[in-house]
Amino acid sequence: MHSPLSNDIDVAKLAARIRLNATQMVAIEGFGYLGQALGSADVLAVLFGRGILRPGWDRFILSPGHYAIALYGVAAEMGLIPTEALADYGQDGALLEAISTERTPFVDLTCGSLGQGLSGAIGFALAARYAGEDRRVFAFLSDGEMEEGQVWEAATFAAHHRLQNLVVLIDANDSQVDGAVSWVTTIEPLADKWRAFGWDVLDIDGHDPSAIEGALSGVAIAKLPKVIIARTDILGRLRSIPSTVDGHFVKLDGAMEDNIIEELQAAFR
Repeated sequence: MHSPLSNDIDVAKLAARIRLNATQMVAIEGFGYLGQALGSADVLAVLFGRGILRPGWDRFILSPGHYAIALYGVAAEMGLIPTEALADYGQDGALLEAISTERTPFVDLTCGSLGQGLSGAIGFALAARYAGEDRRVFAFLSDGEMEEGQVWEAATFAAHHRLQNLVVLIDANDSQVDGAVSWVTTIEPLADKWRAFGWDVLDIDGHDPSAIEGALSGVAIAKLPKVIIARTDILGRLRSIPSTVDGHFVKLDGAMEDNIIEELQAAFR
């Protein structure tokens, strides 16, 4: 099914809704992967809100499973999953698990071990080519995954086969479970590396909706596989969160929750 473009959607407000949804989901237990949603909300708001990804036709691969909270946040706003399901996030038997699995709704592929999503995305891209279908394949990766060799093997293969229907979105927030990516194992210069592997590369501010939309606007006429490196802040540049907070796995108390909600609700005034 091809969905129409959603140019009437205010993507800044959609991003705020994604962040609000994620905050309320994490508040259920008081801890969780809030930062992953705060940081990637603008990218997902443009991808889904502008109709660039056509649900039911294009493929969406979520490589880092702990980003599922961000996917749920946008899917609920776009009517792809029931909004009431957010209230059971992470609970035993719930539809929306804290880390995505084969049960996760809407997504075409999600991974357990990091670094495997691009390989799966290539399978979808090749299948569309051989079937003569105009499906596009969007693979969402995290920059921490760039420390995995499998990502670069897959990147070589995709460039060799000129998979022009493949788009990789990298949430480059310099964060992983063991600390800053730049401290654990530097991956820079990231753009130069992808370019050297034969990809069309765009390196953008991942919190600038205009830059994100501009980067995604040419996917229909691409000649090479494209990678969009979205430079983000894992705390979403929110002033209500102290800079000392561990963004990878946030412990959310009542006071911080209230402050975040108040800041985000200002987007709707």
